Amino acid sequence: MAVSVDEDARDVRARAGAEEQPAQPTKFEQLRARYGWLDHFVRAGARYTERHGDHYAAAVTYFSVLSLVPLILLAFAVAGYVLFLRPELLTELQEGIAANLPAGLGRLIDPVVADAIENRGTLGVIGLLGALYTGIGWMSNLREALSAQWGQVPETPPLLKKTLFDLLTLLGLGLALVGSFAITGVASAFAETVLGFVGLADEGWAIFLLGVLGVVLGLVANWLIFLWVIARLPRRHATLRSAAKAAVLGAVGFELLKQVMAVYLTVVTDSPSGQLIGPFIGLLVFAFFASRFILFVTAWAATAEDNEEEEPVEVPGPAVIHSEVTVRRGPDGATTAGLLGVGAVAGVLGGRLLLRRRRP
Repeated sequence: MAVSVDEDARDVRARAGAEEQPAQPTKFEQLRARYGWLDHFVRAGARYTERHGDHYAAAVTYFSVLSLVPLILLAFAVAGYVLFLRPELLTELQEGIAANLPAGLGRLIDPVVADAIENRGTLGVIGLLGALYTGIGWMSNLREALSAQWGQVPETPPLLKKTLFDLLTLLGLGLALVGSFAITGVASAFAETVLGFVGLADEGWAIFLLGVLGVVLGLVANWLIFLWVIARLPRRHATLRSAAKAAVLGAVGFELLKQVMAVYLTVVTDSPSGQLIGPFIGLLVFAFFASRFILFVTAWAATAEDNEEEEPVEVPGPAVIHSEVTVRRGPDGATTAGLLGVGAVAGVLGGRLLLRRRRP
């Protein structure tokens, strides 16, 4: 019996000692403490999840795909105006269709081209209005998503002001994209011209350096676009310095994403059915993953040590001292006097009764 009691006592002391010792960090927690980039990645992923990144990405993707219809109408309208002003191009287009498509399809496509030329004005107006509607919706959802990743309190500006600002931002982003791609293309063409002028157009190392230059220019263009998107598209602008490092991650990651999607489209469009719906599916997948990537990069910028803000702690209100007055109900003066009188009479009568019992 003594031995079992001693063992129980040792078990109790062992459990008490185990409870007093702090819990040891896991291997993953040790890795996070050792590698700052891993801890930053985990914090960015947690913020992306907490701020409903996938839901916002789905909304942005929806408006991205929806905007294809008016953009296609605009393209048909522009093509109609070009073919109307340049009849020789229409002849070349019809000859190209007849040469590259089966005989039956050529007769079906020619009326479509003729309708596009005839209804170019109507197609242009409908396409422009639709593009404005879907473009503003896309920009509004993107700005709300970026603002949520920065932890900004949702605001409800007036509808007219919000629509105007989103339209101006959409135009600015479009100009930035066109400018960046134009700079990249012009720089590459200029480099090819220079190589041809100095007689190095056929040299392998010169062609390799030209390819490297194209990649570098593409990364620089992507960095500028991501810098502007992360810092200037949210409802409340952030500083460019706070988004500079995250924009580097965005530029490199977006270039890799484009390469992966190019391989994906090549695989999907191998079959005849893939050639029919593969580009649409590829665009849908690319828009979704690009939206998720942009929001994750924004969460990365928001969770940087220089930008991360501590959650505000509510300050308790000032202490208020209240004086409490307790009122107890009791008999008034007349009632008290009456009770005392009754008590005195009862005492006298009780005393006489006691005296009478003692006399015999």
